[in-house]
Parts: sequence; structure tokens; C-alpha cells
Amino acid sequence: MENPRPEKVAVVNEVRERLDGSQAAILTEYRGLTVREMAALRQALSAAGGDYKVYKNTLVKLAIAGGRHEPLAALLEGPTGIAFVSGEVSAVAKALRDYARSNPNLVVKGGLHGEGFLSGQDLGVLADLPPRDVLLGRLAGAIAAPMQQLAGLLQALPRSFAYGLSALLDQKGGAPAEAESPPPPEAESSPAEASSEAAEAPPAPEAEAPPAEASSEAAEAPPAPEAEAVPAEASTEDVAPSADAEPAGDGDGT
Repeated sequence: MENPRPEKVAVVNEVRERLDGSQAAILTEYRGLTVREMAALRQALSAAGGDYKVYKNTLVKLAIAGGRHEPLAALLEGPTGIAFVSGEVSAVAKALRDYARSNPNLVVKGGLHGEGFLSGQDLGVLADLPPRDVLLGRLAGAIAAPMQQLAGLLQALPRSFAYGLSALLDQKGGAPAEAESPPPPEAESSPAEASSEAAEAPPAPEAEAPPAEASSEAAEAPPAPEAEAVPAEASTEDVAPSADAEPAGDGDGT
């Protein structure tokens, strides 16, 4: 068995390294494309994050034999070109689909993303997806919408509670009068303050005691006797002598 030529070995190693270093690989059939059309295809894929290369199917099969890219061997029929994806898979799939619409000679066969096999239909679905920035914006909006609604509900809750409380108070006849709070208790004075207040306070005036003699006389004096009532008849007899009474004088009438 002859040893492979060095140029073939270099191509096999290149294909293996390109597949290992790419995020995905998409295989197409380019039968019937002109050199100018191939150049336009490469330019379109380069702008989308892809690099389009054409290798012999036998060398590609040698490069993927026994590795994780071996499922691609089923697509290596006819003139095959490989689009190595270093950016977004959906962007490269969209560039291939758009180019195939104006150039039917380009046929998208399938591809491999990581260890997952992608059919031509799968790549068509990926081509319909919006760009990554748009998807991230939609995702951020989807996450932010519930949070904004929650924030609105939290802001409306105090207002709704205040409105409900106000309506309830109106039904009950207004807000109840505030209870009079008792005056604050006077702070107890310390012993030092009490002694200073007692020292500053003037002495109370002493009550004048009554004289001892007057009090003793008042105690010894007997009560005054009540005057006996004189009968009315007796009082008249004593004052005015009667007419029948004889004048005082000698017995002989002189």
C-alpha cells in the first residue's frame, strides 16, 4: 500500500482542524455554479460569519473517520462545499438560503452543530430565526415585562389601600376623634433638688397663741344666770298702788 502524498496529508489535517475549531459545519452541493457565483457566495457567507471551502470528498472522509464529525460522511456525495461557521449558525444558514433562492444550483444538504446533526429542514428553521441581538432583546423584554407589571402593582397597592380606607371612614362618619393623651408625668425630683427647694422655701408664719390669762378666765367664768320672767300681774302691782289703798300717815286722820 502506497503512502499518501504529503499534500493530501496536509489537506486532511486542515479539514480536521477546521472542523474542530468551528462551531458548526454546513455542507452544500455547488454543481453548476460559475466561478463568479462561487466568489459571490463566499463573500455573502464571510459577511455572516462563515468560510466556504471546497475539498475532495475522499479527503474529507479521511479527516472525519472515527471522530465526532463522522455523521457528515453520509452527505459527501457529488461536488460538495463546506461552510465552516465561526459566528451564528442561524446567520450562515440564512445567507445560504437567501443565496439559493436566486441560484437554485446551490443545494443545502445538512450540517453538524457540536455533536448534533442538522438536516436541510433544520437549517431552514434556523434561517428563519431573527439575529442574536434581536433574540436577546426579545428575551430581555419578556423578562422585564412581568417585573414592570409587578412594580406597577406594588405602586398601586398603597394607593388602593388609601382609597379603600378613605371610603370606609366616609361610610363610618369620618375619622374618629383623637383620644386626649394624658399629660406626661412630672419627673420625680432627686433628693438633692428636694433639699434645695426646701431650703429656698420661706418658713410658714406661726399662728398667734391667745393670752394665757384670757383663756383661763374664760374657762373659770360661770355662765350668766338667766333672768326670771316677771309675771305681768305682779309687775303692775308693784309699780302702781291701787286706789283703795289708804295713804300713809297718822292713824288719827290728820
